[in-house]
Amino acid sequence: MGELRKPFLLLALLAVALVVGVELGAAALTGGGDASGALRERAGQLGVELGDVGAVSEPSGRGIGSLALIDVVALWTTGLFCLSLVLPDRLQGRVQGVATLVFSIVLLLVSLVLLIVAFVELTVMVSLFLAPPFGTLAYLAVWGFFPVDDAAVLLGLALLLKLVWVALLLAAQPRFLRNKGLVVLALTTLLCTVVLQFLHGLVPVILVSILDDLGAVVFAVVGLIWALVLLIGSIPAIVKAIRTTATTSGRTVR
Repeated sequence: MGELRKPFLLLALLAVALVVGVELGAAALTGGGDASGALRERAGQLGVELGDVGAVSEPSGRGIGSLALIDVVALWTTGLFCLSLVLPDRLQGRVQGVATLVFSIVLLLVSLVLLIVAFVELTVMVSLFLAPPFGTLAYLAVWGFFPVDDAAVLLGLALLLKLVWVALLLAAQPRFLRNKGLVVLALTTLLCTVVLQFLHGLVPVILVSILDDLGAVVFAVVGLIWALVLLIGSIPAIVKAIRTTATTSGRTVR
């Protein structure tokens, strides 16, 4: 890998780990605000009188959390680069192939489950919203008041950390630009983050939850694709490791 600047690589690992942490914690960091007053106002606009609606909370959404399906691949890839700092090449090849195979299978299953959940939820959202007045009110009560401002702060932080991650990787080793898979991965996660920001600002607040869930569906599909890429890419490494082990064993027997 040439002159690898280890401190920058380790800092890049920290930056992308923070990205995944922010995205996984999005559900706890957004939503939960009181939206009962806004619900009564919307109900009045629909010509429906509501009494005491109780506690109505803003939803946290699924879009930001689903970005972690992509960024965990960036974390894994950066971690493998860091692994080369402590393991010899021969041992690293064996560990990397098997570990990547297991990781890709887990990511594939998680992405598939989250895809199904997000798609079903999206279908319910659209069905309720298009069934006025009571279906629309039910939609408003659960998903109609998305915390756009809180989400914008988290997405801005995540985007900044991703740019820092890219800059630190290049500072660690400019040759990373020759790694086409890494470049495509970086462009994918940056583009998905910007797209989600765009979706959140594209429509009125009562419809943001629908587009946020649509984003979650897309990101789950992207996560599935990257899981398949890792799965396929791990097979040659495993085959090579098996052949090396068999050759070594044969020499030992002789």
